[in-house]
Amino acid sequence: MSENKKEIQEGHEAVTFAEFLENTPPSSLTEINDLVEATYYQSGGISGYTLAKPEIQLHCPNDSCNGTRFFRCTTRNSISVSEDFSFEYISYICSNCRQTEKTFSLAFKRQGGEGIGSCYKFGERPLYGPPTPSKLIKLIGPDRDTFLKGRRCENQGLGIGAFVYYRRVVENQKNRILDEIIKVSEKISAPAESISALKEAKGETQFSKALSSVKDSLPQALLINGHNPLTLLHSALSEGLHNQTDEYCLEVASSVRVILGELSERLGQALKDEAELNHALSRLLQENSANKASKGTQ
Repeated sequence: MSENKKEIQEGHEAVTFAEFLENTPPSSLTEINDLVEATYYQSGGISGYTLAKPEIQLHCPNDSCNGTRFFRCTTRNSISVSEDFSFEYISYICSNCRQTEKTFSLAFKRQGGEGIGSCYKFGERPLYGPPTPSKLIKLIGPDRDTFLKGRRCENQGLGIGAFVYYRRVVENQKNRILDEIIKVSEKISAPAESISALKEAKGETQFSKALSSVKDSLPQALLINGHNPLTLLHSALSEGLHNQTDEYCLEVASSVRVILGELSERLGQALKDEAELNHALSRLLQENSANKASKGTQ
């Protein structure tokens, strides 16, 4: 315990306990302005201090939620807080679906009697960080676990590790990504030469050549602010790691993740839009046919 206490360093601006749990990454010691709550004797004197258990708002991935929801603490016992560090796990559950859980590993101590204290987050489960979109997980398919390893590296500030994992995912799933782009291209009747180029790129074994060969073949619906996402990924991932800092690799890795996520969303939206359009056309054509048939029988 004493060695862990020595590793904890002060130095963060005070926030609420809810903000700390929601937004502060692991390995962070932060001053909390409402960490503890006083307990009282019947006579009115303070009998001690316990850890506050605020409601927090987190993303819930459950199908019935799939968005930000309130989470409430399920750790029922009162946790005493002293002026020395205590080490505890506290758990939360989604108030909506009552299925998604979140557990935090914390060290905390109070500072005086005004609710103020310090809290250190060792980790949390599920892991800290914004949720990975379900469409992105579907797009990368078999490399889900590799991608999540990269996500963990990114959350922990390990830029080179995140870069290597993300590059492996894109290289391994090149054909899967191209298949989804071809599917959209065929749905929206893209030019035949563009579809042909995309199919030929699947047969290219060299990752760099495959992506560069289709730089002008993507449908407008998949462009990100006018830019081809495959070109952006190729530019980022073709750079070597030699002589690059971990901070630089972290920035590039984060950008690769964001572009992949946006591409997966645009692929899904393009297919959805096309499906809705086909449904609307079908309904109107059926209605038109029914009207003509009705007039013909009069």
